[in-house]
Amino acid sequence: MKMGEAGKTVRLGILGLGCRGYEQTALLASMPDIRIQAIYDPYPDRMDRMVKRLGELVSWSTEKAESEEKLLARDDIDAVIIMTDWESHIRLAIRAMELGKHAAMEVGGACSVQECWDLVRTAQRTGMGCMLLENCCYNREEMALLNMVRDGLFGELVHVQGGYEHDLRDEIGLGDVNRHYRQHNFANRNGELYPTHELGPIGMYLDLNGSNRMVSLVSMASKAAGLGAWLQENRKDKPELQQKTFLEGDVVTTMIRCARGETILLTHDCTLPRPYSRGGRIQGTKAIWMEDNRSIYVDGVTPHLPKDFSHSWESDGPYMERYESELWKEYREFGLRGGHGGMDYLVLRGFIEAIQQGTPMPIDVYDTASLMCITPLSEQSIACGSAPVAIPDFTEGRWLTDRPRAEGPYRLAR
Repeated sequence: MKMGEAGKTVRLGILGLGCRGYEQTALLASMPDIRIQAIYDPYPDRMDRMVKRLGELVSWSTEKAESEEKLLARDDIDAVIIMTDWESHIRLAIRAMELGKHAAMEVGGACSVQECWDLVRTAQRTGMGCMLLENCCYNREEMALLNMVRDGLFGELVHVQGGYEHDLRDEIGLGDVNRHYRQHNFANRNGELYPTHELGPIGMYLDLNGSNRMVSLVSMASKAAGLGAWLQENRKDKPELQQKTFLEGDVVTTMIRCARGETILLTHDCTLPRPYSRGGRIQGTKAIWMEDNRSIYVDGVTPHLPKDFSHSWESDGPYMERYESELWKEYREFGLRGGHGGMDYLVLRGFIEAIQQGTPMPIDVYDTASLMCITPLSEQSIACGSAPVAIPDFTEGRWLTDRPRAEGPYRLAR
């Protein structure tokens, strides 16, 4: 389907209308082949705000459901977009599939490995699609890097890094005011709470759940000092919050070993002052790329002075241009839209068009479970003194064979 062309109308239900839900629902409403039949959020003011916004954007009407269950039970909905708190994502996706709806979840880690297995089993039993809306897989740079990997620019991959390195002290510290779930997660958990922004693209590079898989991990957490210092300075209005102990370490690092021998390093860093970064690094037998200095070094290609034993970086700009994905070339002609530089639109279209065409989800239930399970496994490792923990094979050996994969412009895996 050419970008911008309308396919068969997909009727949606929306669960969760906080900041993310509000923005994504408006973006979905702008698509000509989408009808948002019903919305639900436990806060009535959020539903009122959304209905008002939709009234400004579209001619059709949207109902406010009385509960999650009543929205999920409707027979005029094909799929559900879940943008609620982290801990309810999998529960709601399972219920949606049980009631015959495809399910898409906004990102976040799971609360237990068991619920990841329950998600996989439900998708297998019902035949419904389940997709994690990991928008970073669709970012221009990440898709160009995937082309570089597939073209052999890096040679054989050896080590890959990524992080969610984002100063969120105000968002977390004001969570009780803004009704944001991060605050109680940081207060009560200690692990890699938000692994998928970095691990989603890394999974593409390493063909995880394709010809490769993650085997084991080890996690370590620093002390928790940054958020407490911020609260002392900025939440004098709430002494009980200033005195509260937050468990989440300021910097959590997780090392993962893959079946083919590659290593992955993840970093979660949200409660210290810093600029935003996803900390990308790809290193192979022929080249290395680093996100933070937007540089690349290709052995035998990148210029460097004779006898300069330290070598020199070059800008990754020309490589990003040369290896730009066909999807992004078409997207730029169509016109970028939506948040996060346009990648929000692409990940939503990947889900919608898979439903329309009856094809596997670009990020399917096995990928979804593998990405989300890192959170409870990292918590387990840290709680046991940074002990090694095995990572389940949610494909149960299907990664060794040619299992069905997505086709078309939104295809991510080989």
